[in-house]
Amino acid sequence: MKIQELMQENCITLKLTASSKQTVIKELVDMLDKAGKLSDRPAFEQAVFDREKESTTGIGMDVAIPHGKSAGVKEPAIAFGKSVEGIDFESLDGKPAKLFFLIAVPESSSNLHLEVLKQLSRSLMHKEIREKLLNADSFAAIIETFE
Repeated sequence: MKIQELMQENCITLKLTASSKQTVIKELVDMLDKAGKLSDRPAFEQAVFDREKESTTGIGMDVAIPHGKSAGVKEPAIAFGKSVEGIDFESLDGKPAKLFFLIAVPESSSNLHLEVLKQLSRSLMHKEIREKLLNADSFAAIIETFE
């Protein structure tokens, strides 16, 4: 499954209102919930927070990729949020994250979240991709970046 196939316009915000790691996750989970991607919001949110306790998903280079695998997810999806100022996400490089991709996959999916993580990581290693995302002003511009 391609990254752009897991994204939809109502699960993207170009101006996160969050100001902390916890509120970023909650804001992105809210978008997935409102889009009908979740059957049990609290269970999925807990799965994401539990994953964060293992180690940070703030990979550095302005990027964080929190994720969760939960029976509370109806179908695979990605919520995307952007913060121009950056938000402390306990990133590996010690810098604030500006681009956030929340991956949601059902408990029953085998290794889909790992495949999506791999695709995202490969794309986001390229500075020009990150810059396009930071400058994106629409859903179409974000999708185009991954095509």
